[in-house]
Amino acid sequence: MQGPGTRAEFTPGPGNSAGQLTVYPADRTKALRAAALAIEECAAPRGRAPCRGGELTLSGDVPLGLGMGSSSSDVIAAIRAVADAYGLRLPPATIARLAVRAERASDPLMLGGGPLLFAQREGRVLEVLGDALPPAVVVGCALGGGSPVDTLSLPAPRHDHEDVRAYERLRSLLRRAVADADTALLGHVSTESARRAQRVREQREFVLLDRIAGRVGAVGLQIAHSGNVAGLLFDPAAPDLGHRLRRCVRALRTCGIPVTRTFATGTTGTTGTTGTISEEHLHGRAHVRRDRPARSDTSRRRAHLPALRDDEGRLGHGSGTAPARHRHRTTR
Repeated sequence: MQGPGTRAEFTPGPGNSAGQLTVYPADRTKALRAAALAIEECAAPRGRAPCRGGELTLSGDVPLGLGMGSSSSDVIAAIRAVADAYGLRLPPATIARLAVRAERASDPLMLGGGPLLFAQREGRVLEVLGDALPPAVVVGCALGGGSPVDTLSLPAPRHDHEDVRAYERLRSLLRRAVADADTALLGHVSTESARRAQRVREQREFVLLDRIAGRVGAVGLQIAHSGNVAGLLFDPAAPDLGHRLRRCVRALRTCGIPVTRTFATGTTGTTGTTGTISEEHLHGRAHVRRDRPARSDTSRRRAHLPALRDDEGRLGHGSGTAPARHRHRTTR
């Protein structure tokens, strides 16, 4: 999904009188750790001592605590900004290793948008499933009233042999869905995965979402493994797609579930809540306002859901392209 991202700017040199690294906002401790690790990584190949200090500034519009990878976006952007300051471009495997060290578990944003199985606590790819996910249109929503989730407080999942067998079956089906570009099979796998995840972190709206999906002709649903962001999946080739999407949005709102953003995987057109499908809706209009200041990694405040939409409620990108020098924008 194009749009929300993090912009990181790193300025080498004394961050303060003690020559330490500093970060703004000050509570972005994961990104600060990532910058320190990246400095060590980048200085070694050139035989240089790590810089004595520096200033890392983060800004962006990724909603926090919903499961959209805001901390991974911060961490990866910070690592890339430091590398750019050293005149280096670190390979994705190196960025993954540093990201895991900085935040214990990382999303694979550094590896692009292809479907893959990623060991989030080890920073390595277990399997590349194919070139692209099957085409799908997703009506995004936020569960739990859009309240943020403190992911570090969640219990570690426990799986038995039956779980392993069940997930291996789903993994096999997912391989087939990707190979055949089968959107309906993708929806089935996603729904069953979300259903099994209910035992780890129960979402009280799950049954309601499942019913809405069946009623409006969606092929399935998806829920973030560690947050409140969710979505209903539609086949872009389905007849009367615009009508289905409008019914879905109305049903979600009627049930008090905040609707966030409608987008499409791949190059398929997407829609606004009006149901008009076009490339304009896919790419949207550029924001004219500045990036919103970044907030804390695990904010207790209500997530700012309009960040997922442009000024007129349509799918849009961020505030533009970051300057190349010492800056990087990681898109989620």
